[in-house]
Amino acid sequence: MSWKLIDLFCGAGGMSYGFVDKAFCGAFECVAAVDVDEASIRTHSANIPGPSFAMTVDDWLRDHEVPPADVVIGGPPCQGFSLLNKNRTGDQRRALWEPFLEVVERSRASVFVMENVAELYRSPELADIRKRADELGFDTDAEILNTADYGVAQTRKRTIVLGWHRKHFSSRPIFPPLPTHSDKARHSNLPRWRTVRDEIDDLPPPINTEIEGKGTLSLHIRRNPTDKSVARYKAVPAGGNRFDLQRNAPEITPACWVRKTSGGTDLFGRLWWDRPSVTIRTEFFKPEKGRYLHPDQHRPITHREAARIMGFPDEFEFCGSKVEIARQIGNAVPPRFAAALGDMVAGILMPLKATA
Repeated sequence: MSWKLIDLFCGAGGMSYGFVDKAFCGAFECVAAVDVDEASIRTHSANIPGPSFAMTVDDWLRDHEVPPADVVIGGPPCQGFSLLNKNRTGDQRRALWEPFLEVVERSRASVFVMENVAELYRSPELADIRKRADELGFDTDAEILNTADYGVAQTRKRTIVLGWHRKHFSSRPIFPPLPTHSDKARHSNLPRWRTVRDEIDDLPPPINTEIEGKGTLSLHIRRNPTDKSVARYKAVPAGGNRFDLQRNAPEITPACWVRKTSGGTDLFGRLWWDRPSVTIRTEFFKPEKGRYLHPDQHRPITHREAARIMGFPDEFEFCGSKVEIARQIGNAVPPRFAAALGDMVAGILMPLKATA
């Protein structure tokens, strides 16, 4: 028996994949996936069986009958909460949790799992979400979880909101899921955190500049940097960042960085081989956006390397342009992390099977 799930704001399907694919949790069947981005829906359809819809959730609610489901999962777009969004006040994307909960109600789901950036945890919107869920009969809990604790080679922190319907469950479920990995393996019975080396050390230097075909190297694409860009890359040592560039090559350091003597230490930074990556975002191919330089090659990481660091297997097929695929990778829920959530939800739902 497979539990039925609906994935909203599904993107490329990292969360669905972790719940559905047999290599991960494998206990669920996707009966509907919805996202407004057409390239993301093509990717979702290529990898995850089940109906998928390239439209807004509001339009889907208007035009389609919501199928019955055991669980609704998904991540309403996070930009409204993100610290990278300087105009967070009044951002209408904050309200996209409302159609999410409408689908929960219409599908008669017993459980929902909402994923968002860490900032949601301390936002007033979380109280609104929990209040509306309570009106629908759901108890809720929320935690900030680190994907590195669940086998992802990335210290990506996300708020997870779990809801369970009171009429189906008499006791509080186990939440959050127990970690599978630890940053201090010698003091724990858990395996150590996975590292960048674990995921990409076997890949050769990239040759192609365009996506060609399928397979391991299809997304292993390099950029065409200028001589000045390469010189900047070479000025950043292992584990270094823009401040090393400023010290080692001030003559080719952007003037705005020279004037800004403080700030984040990840910009123009190199990843470390033997640590998890920082959060992979949608423009990981631009080192000026974060710590996205390869650990020892003078280039930013490739799409394939970013996908592996997210935990996508090489056989997962991404559809779209280079920019569209980068956006799908950066916005995704890492499948291994999703699998831990899927195992948790399957355990919550298990008692219902005995009474069905």
